[in-house]
Amino acid sequence: MHAHIAEAVKVPDVVTVPPGAICLRFETMKLYSALGAVRHLLETGQVEPGDTLVDSSSGIYAHALALACHRYGLNCHIVGSTTVDRTLRVQLEILGATLEQVRPSRNLRLDQNLRVERIGELLRENPHYHWMRQYHDSIHYLGYRDVADLIRKEVPEGPLSLVGGVGTGASTGAIATYLRETGRDVKLIGVQPFGSVTFGAEHVSDPDMIIAGIGSSIPFQNVRHDLYDRIHWVNFDYAMSGAVELLRVSGIFAGLSAGAAYLATLWERERERERGRVRGRDADRTYVFLAADTGHRYVDSAYANHAGAKGLGALLPHEVTTQDELRHPWSAMDWPPADSALLRGAPVLVAESA
Repeated sequence: MHAHIAEAVKVPDVVTVPPGAICLRFETMKLYSALGAVRHLLETGQVEPGDTLVDSSSGIYAHALALACHRYGLNCHIVGSTTVDRTLRVQLEILGATLEQVRPSRNLRLDQNLRVERIGELLRENPHYHWMRQYHDSIHYLGYRDVADLIRKEVPEGPLSLVGGVGTGASTGAIATYLRETGRDVKLIGVQPFGSVTFGAEHVSDPDMIIAGIGSSIPFQNVRHDLYDRIHWVNFDYAMSGAVELLRVSGIFAGLSAGAAYLATLWERERERERGRVRGRDADRTYVFLAADTGHRYVDSAYANHAGAKGLGALLPHEVTTQDELRHPWSAMDWPPADSALLRGAPVLVAESA
């Protein structure tokens, strides 16, 4: 029996997805991040019940932090983007969290900058507030140790490739780190949207892409670039096609980041199998990809257009060696690139200590 709904909701379903991959299907993956961070703050005395936690969010983290604060008796204030929909606004209100949304902006960079500026104003007005800094504070890695433990229990031993959105860096980066600590051979494959500065793709825009949660227009200190072995950049059309196909073949109704991760997983798996055939042996690597949230907020923008989804069998990435070669609709590259000087907006940053 769970002490709070947040503890129950966070646990993912482990599902075999054809052909031969494993999906961790979360209702909201960032609950691991928020719960782990809040527990750490309480245990170390940095906050106390009744204090107010504040952060910026495009939606998913807002829900996770509100639930974590509800779980531990803390107040929650969110500076949200215009993408926070009515369903989430109502839930936040009933949970006792307060939400203010910044004015509509022309692009993601302006939206994120407006939210960060507003956080600064709030902290000056309320110096006793605790800023969670989900983009920069490494305490958000802590909760994902439980996910790594789950993978160790559920996924057969042997080499493993983990595929998922990079986002703030705390999810895929943390899970791979904790798995590697046990000595397991883990290849980490990150998924990004075009336009994200995190791995130097800000010069290739994708105005249709709405999965801001897996990329960024500003540097995130929680992204440890050295943890990643491969990066895939996927545009909206291909991410939508991946999400539709994932639902069709497995029944998993997930967000666009899951569609992009599924697409990357299929390519990486086939690439590894081909290399195995060339070497005269079978590939024995297990592929696990993350479906970080459900598909409900993408119904109108993506799933409603499912008739236009492309068959995945005909989709191939452009294999590139530098960010200068990136192009739509899908590019992939070994990481780090041959010339690390090409990390345009993405310096290798080490997460600050908790």
